[in-house]
Amino acid sequence: MRAAFVRSLIDSARTDERIFLLVGDVGYSLVEPFAEEFPDRFVNIGVAEQNMTGIATGLAMCGKIVFVYSLANFPTLRCVEQIRNDVCYHNANVKIVASGGGLAYGALGITHHVTEDIGIMRTLPNMTIIAPADPVESALATRAITEWSGPCYLRLVKTGDPLLHKRTPDFQVGKAIVVRDGSDVTLIATGGILKNAIQAAEQLSKQGIQSRVLSMHTIKPLDVDAVLAAARETSAIITIEEHNIIGGLGSAVSEVLAERGRRVAFRRIGINDTFCSQVGSQAYLQKVHSLSVESIAEIAGSLRRVKR
Repeated sequence: MRAAFVRSLIDSARTDERIFLLVGDVGYSLVEPFAEEFPDRFVNIGVAEQNMTGIATGLAMCGKIVFVYSLANFPTLRCVEQIRNDVCYHNANVKIVASGGGLAYGALGITHHVTEDIGIMRTLPNMTIIAPADPVESALATRAITEWSGPCYLRLVKTGDPLLHKRTPDFQVGKAIVVRDGSDVTLIATGGILKNAIQAAEQLSKQGIQSRVLSMHTIKPLDVDAVLAAARETSAIITIEEHNIIGGLGSAVSEVLAERGRRVAFRRIGINDTFCSQVGSQAYLQKVHSLSVESIAEIAGSLRRVKR
């Protein structure tokens, strides 16, 4: 996803001189092509993400479109005050990009586990939140937020993520992508965990359970119509996210269902309001937190049977 982000950003920067990229002393072997082609629009701020956010806001207030990039929690949780008071309060055209969303950097411990970021960013007025599922969505999301006025948070996984879309989807901010259609249960996933949701749907189909799979790449603004359609047309909804179940995708979907009075079997799969004290590979930690393909399929199957 990171490579797709940089390639898409370079393409946009060639036709829009307002685009700047600021990094927090990371991205080596990744951001050099941008720096070499646009040296006057690239700044390595160093390990000073709070300063980076303030500088980005200043550039944005001068009419620039500013992307800030760093790893994991550093451009988000470390900078919440600056994002709130500088970026969001002034509705500045700053795009915050974090690499390593969810449990991607699992072996580095909780300092690098990005599991509360969406919930915190959701509470900030003017903020748009996008978590693409694969390199295709990453490139499309980068282009979309370049054209989107105001603060954006782009939550990436890392390089080497598999391609999940066989063809280029219609990508619109605030509109879910129907990856697989089905009439029994709906699996709503955001970010790279979509891969597990798709594979779980394939397992469920062998049990005679047809699953609708939605890539909810935009968490804010949420695709309310897609959620309500799932509530009308399928008997159960399961949200799947590498994030605390509080404040993220599951919370956003449950708010829609409760406020619209939709009665449907519902379950959130994610980090159960805890720090992930274990360390290990992303796949290992997904299994620990019921985010593996097998766990998703089991939960969805049991929810479907209870509904019947």
